[in-house]
Amino acid sequence: MLFKLSIRNMKKSFKDYAIYFLTLALGVAIFYMFNSLDSQQAMFQVSQSTREMIKLMIELLGMISVFIAIVLGFLIVYANNFLVNRRKREFGIYMLLGMGRRQISAIILLETILIGILSLIVGLFIGIFASQFMSILVAKLFEADMTEFTFVFSKDACIKTCIYFAVMYLAVMVFNTLTISRYKLINLLTAVRKNEKVKTKNPIISILIFIASVVILGYAYYLVTGGVYELRTGQELLKPILMGIIGTVGIFWSLSGFILRIIQTRKSIYLKGTNMFVLRQLNNKINTNIISMSIICLMLFMTISVLSSSLSIKSALDSQLDKFTPADVNLYKSAYLPESYVSSYSGKTIHNSKEQIEDSRKPVSYTLETNGFDINTLKDIVEIPIYAIPKWDLAYSLGDNYESTKSQYPMLAFDTSESIIKVSDYNKIAKLYGEEQYSLNDDEYIVLCNYDQMTDIRNKTLMTNSDIEINGKTYHSKYSECKDGFVYMATTEINAGIILVPDNFEVKDEWTQEYFLAANYNAETEEGKQKIENTLIGSGDTEFFENIREKGIDLDGSSKTSIRESSKGLATIIIFIAIYLGIVFLIASSAILALKQLTESSDNKQRYTILRKIGCDEKMINKALFRQIFIFFMMPLVLAIIHSIFGIKFILSMLEVLASPDELLPSVIVTALIIGAIYGLYFLATYLGSKNIIKEEE
Repeated sequence: MLFKLSIRNMKKSFKDYAIYFLTLALGVAIFYMFNSLDSQQAMFQVSQSTREMIKLMIELLGMISVFIAIVLGFLIVYANNFLVNRRKREFGIYMLLGMGRRQISAIILLETILIGILSLIVGLFIGIFASQFMSILVAKLFEADMTEFTFVFSKDACIKTCIYFAVMYLAVMVFNTLTISRYKLINLLTAVRKNEKVKTKNPIISILIFIASVVILGYAYYLVTGGVYELRTGQELLKPILMGIIGTVGIFWSLSGFILRIIQTRKSIYLKGTNMFVLRQLNNKINTNIISMSIICLMLFMTISVLSSSLSIKSALDSQLDKFTPADVNLYKSAYLPESYVSSYSGKTIHNSKEQIEDSRKPVSYTLETNGFDINTLKDIVEIPIYAIPKWDLAYSLGDNYESTKSQYPMLAFDTSESIIKVSDYNKIAKLYGEEQYSLNDDEYIVLCNYDQMTDIRNKTLMTNSDIEINGKTYHSKYSECKDGFVYMATTEINAGIILVPDNFEVKDEWTQEYFLAANYNAETEEGKQKIENTLIGSGDTEFFENIREKGIDLDGSSKTSIRESSKGLATIIIFIAIYLGIVFLIASSAILALKQLTESSDNKQRYTILRKIGCDEKMINKALFRQIFIFFMMPLVLAIIHSIFGIKFILSMLEVLASPDELLPSVIVTALIIGAIYGLYFLATYLGSKNIIKEEE
């Protein structure tokens, strides 16, 4: 009997609250999709470095899944609370007919189990098929070999999903049982006639709190976008976060206290059509959903910020790869000082063999040829020395601006030696890279820098007092600002400063800091290029690597391929984590709004009946319902968008090496489309569901 009753109730709930079941199924599907990526072996047909990046991404997604499970668990409990509250009268009738609380709890227990099984089956079905497309997407982003791609079912992901959601449903069962045990018969039978108690707020106090909340949010925006405040630690960052939360809650708390009063003074608006009804309904909703609307707003803010920022970072990394990887390989090795200079130069004793010291004082090509590498496998070879002059560090370059810069950026390494390159040597590199070449007079120098923050710091000095005295001779900057240029290949602008000096600049042999080589692979096919690369910067199991390892030679390098793989791996990890978090937060916030509106539509069904009795036709009633739901959905979204404008700017300022505001617009458009699709579908489903609930019974 109880089982049949549970089946009937489940069917009834499925008809009235399809959004609840849809959300559960989507939660299961998304959870399975992101935890089954390791099952598709085709995407592992890549290089070793890419394989490690994929494994790292899977590990991170696994850890994030714990947090996602908690979010979805709260969502399920929250949604069940609305379902149970709506059925209070039904439970009261059961009690009146002689059914005990244990039997009612058993009915709810059976319903929860049935709902859980149904959502798991549907969700896993969707997730299994969707995960195949997810695997293809991951493999494409990592440029993996897809020749062995097959349809795969992930047993581990399925078990993990079932366990996580079983724990969630168990929590729901306990919650429902405790909730029913506290109900009294009289309260259950009269629940349908009870309205939520709404306390009228003083409009003056509400306006003052609204103004205070706007001020708090404004100051928080000011802090995260720069101002005079530097957010260097987690404790300092906590301040604007708390201010944002307090300001958001204050906005929603105060709105219901004065918006209605203000509109009531405009009779032409307030008394027009069903505006009076719509505004009072909205006022009550805001008044009774302050915390939930604040949480939804903050979740939407996180969704917008995370998605937009991650997409812009990925776009920036992809667009800059070609510019900053213009050659096939970079090799470099440190030049050890002769033993007689070690102590006086560095202040500490370095124990190196004579063979190491001799090799380190010779070009990279010498090391390659004398250790078994065929130099003819490289072409377009450019080799230059890079110098480090005693006492010429960043602090010396800043001159009179050193103290002010140190107080503003105390974490900078001001004692780091500047990298000095003769202008003709740099021009060789620039020619190979296709970059601008420079010329200098005998008393001039140029600062190359493309890292934005360091460019700003150096430009302040170059525009004021740029003269530098070296070896008794004064040099002044040819330009009043840093010029664009780089030597080391990378994913983006990381050059914090290179000093170009005239060719007649007198340097001592012991000032050589490093020998640098840039070249292209002398091979026509990708397989041939990969073979050369494996020898130079591969896993280290080649004869060449064994030779330099035995001799203790400090040779290092990077290649276009390794940099691109690293960049694409980082971008893919960022984008997948962002999509995972963003979609879950978006679904959670949309589902909470939808369930709340559907439940209230059911509770307020009688009020719509009254509208019909006083002469409102179905078109007017549906229009009133549409406006009510639209405003209810838009309020947290609008404030979240305002938060996001400043949140995204803060994120990009923290990651200015990876992305720039120029990359933001396409990302914002993509984010808007994602949010518009999911949020819009929930809005439409909510409107249609509410319309079905309040329709006049025939």
